[in-house]
Amino acid sequence: MKKNLFLLGFMACSMTMMGQTDQNESWYFKLGGSFFTQTAATEFPTVGGNAALSKVYVGGKLISEESVTGSFGEGFRTGFTAGYRFNQRLGVEMGVNYYNSTDKTMAQTMTDNIFISGGKPVFNFKSVGQITAFDLAPALVLFLGEHKGFEPYTKVGVLVPIHGDLVITTDAIAPTGVPNPATVAVRSVDKVKPNPTLGFMSALGTSYKLGKNISAFAELEYRNFTVHGKTKETTEYTVNGNDALATRTQAQIHTNYQDKINVNSNNASTNASFDSTKPMDELSSYVGISGLGLTLGLKYSL
Repeated sequence: MKKNLFLLGFMACSMTMMGQTDQNESWYFKLGGSFFTQTAATEFPTVGGNAALSKVYVGGKLISEESVTGSFGEGFRTGFTAGYRFNQRLGVEMGVNYYNSTDKTMAQTMTDNIFISGGKPVFNFKSVGQITAFDLAPALVLFLGEHKGFEPYTKVGVLVPIHGDLVITTDAIAPTGVPNPATVAVRSVDKVKPNPTLGFMSALGTSYKLGKNISAFAELEYRNFTVHGKTKETTEYTVNGNDALATRTQAQIHTNYQDKINVNSNNASTNASFDSTKPMDELSSYVGISGLGLTLGLKYSL
């Protein structure tokens, strides 16, 4: 569906360019801010061995469980765009944007009492993720004509993330296995670096002339792409507020994501010769960044 929309927009812009003879070439620049809401929620990947679930225990019994879903498409964006009009109808843009998603709970467990279930302790924890990213956004723009200062337009393009990461912060009240103290407060911060990816965007907007060269503009934009994890590194690990990162092994600190793991992978579940002095191999994880946003800003035309 996304490919069809992109091709349709490209064909419309191309036909307009071929049929347009009244040249009005010019450069313009835009500066704006956006707020996006998520449009498609999917189940989050496993976080630190914990499935994307929200569980509640009372008296050692599970009383509530639900899948944790969402998208990192909700958040704020600021951006600068340079545009060039070939004529009155057709133009191209290149945007440079910084995006900061809102926090999303990815997994959590709440219990009134720590206990053992299936040989493993059940304790309170919560993992929260946030994405920050810089991206490039080349697009084709179709201007629909000016009327009383307003000039509506549509555009389609792609998103090319050039830098960014997913930061997952986990806070837990974990058992120690000894009577005194019975529990400790543990915090870990993991930074996931992505593989190169490509996304899709389309927008409907309008500008309004405030002066000879200055206009205000507003855009309603849909954007969608998926981030595929490449590596993960624990950058912070504290116990009761004290730095304890040095107590972690290389396998606990560093992860390489793979499409599959087998007996040759450095993973204890598949390889009896697991080496804790080397990064751990884990299955690849994906998160979605799908959102509908409103952008407001100013446009300067040369």
